[in-house]
Amino acid sequence: MADNKLSKRRQAIEELPPLREVISQNQLSAQKSLGQNFLLDMNITDKIVREACQCDGGNWQEVHAFEIGSGPGGLTRSLLKSDVKKVTSIEFDIRAVKALDSLKSAAREDFDIVQKDALKADLLQMGSAPRVIVANLPYNIATPLLISWLRQIRNDKDAFKSMSLMFQKEVADRIVASPNTKAYGRLGVIAQWLCDIHIIYDLPPSAFTPPPKVNSAVVYFSPKEMICDNSPSFSTVERVTAAAFNQRRKMIRSSLKDYSKAIEALGIDPQKRAENLTVSEYLAIASYAS
Repeated sequence: MADNKLSKRRQAIEELPPLREVISQNQLSAQKSLGQNFLLDMNITDKIVREACQCDGGNWQEVHAFEIGSGPGGLTRSLLKSDVKKVTSIEFDIRAVKALDSLKSAAREDFDIVQKDALKADLLQMGSAPRVIVANLPYNIATPLLISWLRQIRNDKDAFKSMSLMFQKEVADRIVASPNTKAYGRLGVIAQWLCDIHIIYDLPPSAFTPPPKVNSAVVYFSPKEMICDNSPSFSTVERVTAAAFNQRRKMIRSSLKDYSKAIEALGIDPQKRAENLTVSEYLAIASYAS
């Protein structure tokens, strides 16, 4: 993007009214039913965007950024102040869509607002690669959203350049958990199979309006370079991990009895429990079963 155009976009955004004023004018109180907890501190939203960009190598000039659940637009403003080419907001709440009108006027063609249920939105059809997702996810749909994007990454590693997603801290810890820990489970196995992952930012409840009852964390996902044809299908990995972790206290000779031939052929100890198997072992079982 030309420096002059970017400079004008940033200036227009800096001149927008404060977020609390936007909330008041649009009667945009956070709705628990929508999983809404707003981030109003621009120092925090700027840091999230800055960290995400730096993890990507510091160059977003050709990137199409997607945000889910923009609310009054704090994180959206930070994205548009970065050097991204374009930002698309997926927002279900019609009140929030209206509240983003002033941001649309400031950013013009560099910003699109899509009023839609994020669970029904195909981001791949809304913009060309390279794509990133940077979002303070509604916590009540965060896990199914992540699973849907991981499924797309399994089919095309270039679906997203990266994802920087905020979850409840407990969920974030499960995503990055190592084997032989209580937090290790299906979500961590599937996510770590497809992406390199680390937590880039922890946030206390006081960072949000209204404050949630839990801590939060931003997790960075970078799709792995992999030849998808040599990997098991997403659905097979889902079935294997579901069978194992739905009975996580049982030995895998019981929980994974349907895959006993694979376990024996691979030389995996059948007395292990679900949390003892590595990501590679789950993939090996799934590949054998495919």
